[in-house]
Amino acid sequence: MEDQFDSSQVIMEVRAKVAAKPKATIADVARLAGVSTATAGRVLGGYGYTSGSKKDQVMKAAEKLGYKPNALARSLITGKTRTIGVVAGDIRNPFYAFVLRGISNIAEKEGFGLLITNSDESFEQETRAVDLLVEKQVDGLIVSPCDTRDSAHLRALHASGTPLVLIDRAVEGLEIDRVGTANVSAAREAVQRLIQAGHRRIGLVAELVEEAEGGVVSFIARAQAGEPVESAALYPSWQRLLGYVQAHLVARVPVDPTLVLRAGEYSAEAAERACLALLQRDDRPSAVFTTDGTMSEGAMAAIAKLGLSIPTQLSMIGFDDLDWMAFLPPGISTVAQPRMAMGEAAARMLLEQISGADIPPRTVLMPASLVERGSVSAPDTSLR
Repeated sequence: MEDQFDSSQVIMEVRAKVAAKPKATIADVARLAGVSTATAGRVLGGYGYTSGSKKDQVMKAAEKLGYKPNALARSLITGKTRTIGVVAGDIRNPFYAFVLRGISNIAEKEGFGLLITNSDESFEQETRAVDLLVEKQVDGLIVSPCDTRDSAHLRALHASGTPLVLIDRAVEGLEIDRVGTANVSAAREAVQRLIQAGHRRIGLVAELVEEAEGGVVSFIARAQAGEPVESAALYPSWQRLLGYVQAHLVARVPVDPTLVLRAGEYSAEAAERACLALLQRDDRPSAVFTTDGTMSEGAMAAIAKLGLSIPTQLSMIGFDDLDWMAFLPPGISTVAQPRMAMGEAAARMLLEQISGADIPPRTVLMPASLVERGSVSAPDTSLR
């Protein structure tokens, strides 16, 4: 048993010591709590067993002294830093902002910190970000991969046993936990809504980066022919193009490949150029479907530049529900992804891996919902 002690005397001694030394130490906490330094270390470090009464003594002493744990020292003992690393595609994008909020909600609840990095949709930058987070000894990573085909750095990371979850995108052949949106069905529903309104010439503006074999025309031809298209490792914009084609097939409406405009990069400026080319045609489409918020921003800039009225002259449905879509008259119909829920699911999966749970790789594809506002009407008859 620990020896009895005069707590008031110890408090005065420790306070005097702390006054001269700004940071209280584990030894200070142990003296005030009347326990050994080893016991105080176990309680404050969150490892090993300590009786409830001693835990209370230590925690009260730490609070009185304003003790702040040394995370580095704790990680050396436990082998854990209680931090999660995240590599987002573009933290300026509202999609990632909500995803990160979801990750943060779960991490904070479980006592984990976040180290957030940004790839800017650059493979080289993503690789550097992953290396940095590994050097910081994070307990696990959540990554939105730029390269959905190879990603050798992520394959090596997974092979090393590092907990890893992919979000928004998959990597071909990499059997690992991932969270995404049911992009194909969500896009199919959106385009079906345009077809139901009477539209037969529907333009599509999409990044379509990491071009599929044979390009856009070949991809559409294979999808129209009913050939199996392995969509799991496709970029989301290609998955949404597949949904666009499927909606036409179901309605028996032929797809005109020239109405599919490839921006080729995650850029509103590139989307604006593509949409201008689409809408300045003599046989321009009567409706436009954009595959994410960035493409929607670029499309709206082009529509404004040409002075077209929504929905009387052009109907539109976007993908990703951005704030301005609700406020800009007449309101833009769009596909809303469960962005925060995606981040929360990814964080839970990662923390289960970190805890050592033996669970087979899981794929969670969350349903998106079509938010209908005022941007869809029957086609402008002057275009016929």
